[in-house]
Amino acid sequence: MTHSVSNQQLERELNRAREMGRWLSDDELEAMDHEQRLLREQQHREAHRRLRLGLFAVVCVVIPPLWPVAVGLSLHLLFPETFRRLLWVAGGSLLVLGVLGVGVGVAVVSLLWMLIS
Repeated sequence: MTHSVSNQQLERELNRAREMGRWLSDDELEAMDHEQRLLREQQHREAHRRLRLGLFAVVCVVIPPLWPVAVGLSLHLLFPETFRRLLWVAGGSLLVLGVLGVGVGVAVVSLLWMLIS
């Protein structure tokens, strides 16, 4: 069995060498394997995260008061980049409205204080 595994590994290395036009060193092979392993782990984590969000969206659909959360989660699952940008715009808008509200409140209080004094 180890003989067939080592033959398969040698065959893969030979194919890589043909693709790259040269034989890869042990360090290069190890780096490529490490990158592939990291990529697979990242894909696994992303798939697991999407599964959890999907299940949470289903729970939110079942419970009527959580329907807005289900809509938000569905949008996030379907369009992650667009939803992230939308959240940034919404957060910035809330920040601007908050600052304007404080400014208007200070202006009204100071106007009332001037009228009363």
